[in-house]
Amino acid sequence: MDVLLFVKAASLGAVEGLTEFLPISSTGHLIIASDLIDFAGDFATTFSIAIQAGAICAVCWHYRTRLTKLLSAAFTKEKSLAINLIVAVIPAGILGLIAHAFIEAHLFNVFTVAIALIVGGFLIFWVEKRAEDVTPSVQEMDAIDASMAFKIGCMQCLALIPGMSRSGATIIGAMYLGLARKAATEFSFFLAIPTIFAATGYSLISAFLENETIFTNASHASAFCVGFAMSFVSAIFVVKWLLKYVSTNSFNAFGWYRIFFGAMLLTYHYF
Repeated sequence: MDVLLFVKAASLGAVEGLTEFLPISSTGHLIIASDLIDFAGDFATTFSIAIQAGAICAVCWHYRTRLTKLLSAAFTKEKSLAINLIVAVIPAGILGLIAHAFIEAHLFNVFTVAIALIVGGFLIFWVEKRAEDVTPSVQEMDAIDASMAFKIGCMQCLALIPGMSRSGATIIGAMYLGLARKAATEFSFFLAIPTIFAATGYSLISAFLENETIFTNASHASAFCVGFAMSFVSAIFVVKWLLKYVSTNSFNAFGWYRIFFGAMLLTYHYF
């Protein structure tokens, strides 16, 4: 494996892990980072998809005890959570299958990401301001019912727009619907598991059927491993940090970051 590819793979893996669960758009950051380091082509596209699995595995590791219960459905609460996750993943799953080709062809660009970042930043301010005057009706993730889960799943559809952020759409959307900040964050983590595993699996299978040499090249295989590892390790730290952060802080700082970063991208795109 050549050193330059190794460095690019490690860098993008770190970007994915650090941004996947923050409401700042991992896809948007990967698009920009890939552009800056001149990482493009079929392999680059597939790589950016594959390393999402590393971040999701980090969530699985963090919640490994509860996930074991969830998979065995040994307790009533776990059965309820399993049903809610299935219900919540349906809207984005259906819309994603229908609009996948259009989104990839027309929305994966710097301008779209910049606008989505800025709009999302103002949405964070609006929902956080609203939260100051409205007491959350759902304090714990286990208190979510199927109807609420479906509504959060509909909010997740916004994340199909590059730059809007899956975690941002689900966390801020859930807060708007009445969830407490920590409950919204935890449900977003759990919802990411079936959503991203399904999307990643679908994209990788499609890529393999179109060009299997991407996966059989030794250098590419090494790059996948490096990117996966970096994504996993960096995401572990982010998940732990974010759960601690939301217990005493609002998401306004991320709103400011989104607007500043989006403005910088618009300037970059213009020039």
